Amino acid sequence: MLSIDVFTSDYKPIAATAPGWDARQRATWPASTATLVHGRREAALVDALITAEEARDLTEWIRATGKILTTVYVTHGHADHFLGLSVVLDAFPDAVAVALPEVVPHAEEQLSAPYLAYWESLFPGRLPHRHVCPRPLDGDVIDVDGHELRPVRVGQSDTDPSTVVHVPDLDAVVGGDVAYNGIHMWLAQTDRTARDRWQRALDVVEDLRPHRLVAGHQPPGADETDPAGVIAASRRYLSDFDAAVRAGDSAADVIRTMTAAHGERGNPYTLYVSATSQYPAGAS
Repeated sequence: MLSIDVFTSDYKPIAATAPGWDARQRATWPASTATLVHGRREAALVDALITAEEARDLTEWIRATGKILTTVYVTHGHADHFLGLSVVLDAFPDAVAVALPEVVPHAEEQLSAPYLAYWESLFPGRLPHRHVCPRPLDGDVIDVDGHELRPVRVGQSDTDPSTVVHVPDLDAVVGGDVAYNGIHMWLAQTDRTARDRWQRALDVVEDLRPHRLVAGHQPPGADETDPAGVIAASRRYLSDFDAAVRAGDSAADVIRTMTAAHGERGNPYTLYVSATSQYPAGAS
């Protein structure tokens, strides 16, 4: 029998912010998850966080389960989901880090000098010193004590390509960045066409009919037992953002509209960057 446990790294301050951000407000990176799917003896980890400190905490959490970590699966190529790999693999040297083949080049790009400089500007002195890229997954499934975990291609989320992990035995989906739970969605690298594709990615998750959905970004203690509600809320956020961009004349207009409609979501800095990205001249 399989089980799922979720490690949530809380909101963390960032040192550099986008132009125009009000420095009187603390800018943070959203709360992020790493998910352990485990059987009687073995375990697989989905995503591995970003800073050295949180990755060390993650490894201690895994170690406390007493399970043998065999695999770390990376859902997509954004570094906040895998820069912690070296810390995890140092602690569990027999484990392998994998991603679907089309994700690997995007992860490699994140390990290039310009991208690493960007991430270092956000978390100066806090990133692991050694960097590991996932290798292509051999086959279509990840085995945990004879049970199958199935990576599922969804296309666009906050980046393309993106994937989720379906755990059929538990009617569960570990969703990477496809559905966001209670946190502003990262739309800075999307336009209207990409957001339409994102809606279709949510279709793929919905068609899996999960009873549990773990989002890559969700606050500590988030409810994972209402997948339909999380998916519907993510759809509504994408639609409302599109409408706000069409109706507004500036990033400030979008921020006001989205705050009024979705102000309960965490990490307003994400909304700021997403809105300003739609108006290259910046917020006004």
